[in-house]
Amino acid sequence: MAELLSTATITATGLLCKAFLNSGLCSITVSNLHILLDALRNDERRRRRQGVVTVANHISTLDDPLVWGTLPMELYLNSNTTRWSLGASDIMFTNPLFSAFFRKGQVLETFRGNGIFQPSVDIAIKQLNEGHWVHLFGEGKVNQPPDYPRTNGVARLPRFKWGVGRILMETAVPPLIIPMWLTGFDKLMPEHRSSPYKYFPRLGIRLGVVFGDPMPAEEITAALRAHLYVPLVTKDGVESKLGDELHLGVGRTAMQAEEWFAPGCERKRQMDMVRSNVTAIVQRAVEALGKQVSGNLLNNSR
Repeated sequence: MAELLSTATITATGLLCKAFLNSGLCSITVSNLHILLDALRNDERRRRRQGVVTVANHISTLDDPLVWGTLPMELYLNSNTTRWSLGASDIMFTNPLFSAFFRKGQVLETFRGNGIFQPSVDIAIKQLNEGHWVHLFGEGKVNQPPDYPRTNGVARLPRFKWGVGRILMETAVPPLIIPMWLTGFDKLMPEHRSSPYKYFPRLGIRLGVVFGDPMPAEEITAALRAHLYVPLVTKDGVESKLGDELHLGVGRTAMQAEEWFAPGCERKRQMDMVRSNVTAIVQRAVEALGKQVSGNLLNNSR
């Protein structure tokens, strides 16, 4: 019954988004959608329990679910081809009705300020280990192009959250990571508008969604090996090469590894560095796609 309600919620939301995108009230261009579709429809990938991770810039409160109105309808009906995502508790889970809706829509309640070791991140890892699809907004909140930090005339996305790194480090099989770039959604739902206008989309906006090539798994595994190769001695006195045991989740998790050592020790700092580096690799991939689509200021619509 719960799965049926979830499918009904996702399907109804997807069809509503699809209707809006095709209503003439806005226009949308989608590039390389086949990259995501091929990944989701790959039965061999699912048999190997390899998950799919999509990572995008987050420029409006309507990015998700509106962007998924571009998907074929049949994908809404299959739990293997519908995304899981993380959503802020203080924005999306503010009352029982909203909480029920978002939970049935496969949104994991995430508490800002509670760090990367919380149930929503654990469940995201579990879903990937079962071969499912998880979508991430690495910034963790809406940031629109005028607010992006700039250096020497080149814009950057605000720093991605380390939860991205933890998820990718602890999956049992390296997931397929697909960067995405969204344009126009910030004009559809501009921030800083006064009430009640901030709750309504602007009309006649051109939207764009671009899917990039999957990231090579070697980029992530190389970052792990570079920092986790040093042998160490566990609490039971057995020498262990943490780099092998933490090879994208094989063996002990990163959290368990940290528990072997006192807080503030060198190993914990090293673990933090790895998560930071893995997260930065993903951020660079999203930014590189953004520059291809939107230029160095990351603010041009396709």
